[in-house]
Amino acid sequence: MPPCSPSAVKATAYQAADRPAGTGTGAAIIEFTNASAHACSLQGHPTVAGAGNGSPSHNSPLKVTPTGAAPAVRLAPGGKAWVKLTFVQVQGEADGYCVSGAKPVVYPTLVVGLPGSGAHQVALSDGEFAECDNTVTASAVTAAKPA
Repeated sequence: MPPCSPSAVKATAYQAADRPAGTGTGAAIIEFTNASAHACSLQGHPTVAGAGNGSPSHNSPLKVTPTGAAPAVRLAPGGKAWVKLTFVQVQGEADGYCVSGAKPVVYPTLVVGLPGSGAHQVALSDGEFAECDNTVTASAVTAAKPA
């Protein structure tokens, strides 16, 4: 099964229902849809970066800790697959704080890349991505929708 080409993949993002306690994003689900007329596959763990204003060269890569096995997921036309991103949670009110002492970072959009299937800029359907320590734990692409 050939990998989905970048143009075949449509990506969206929303906050996960199951996320760490705190006031930041905590966890987000990235949903990938095969927008082509042909079956293709997605596989692997994503790369994740905070989107830079106006240029990919301004993106801020996050350190990704991959979790779980990464078998290929076959997508029929219109089929969906998901990745769950879990962030180091922002604590407190207003601008919040990081337990580590770092300053919380907020990104209006992230750039999520998949091996062989391009990088896709996504915005949360309900807010912005707030995180601490510029690290994220990422599941592999899965056919089972995570919470």
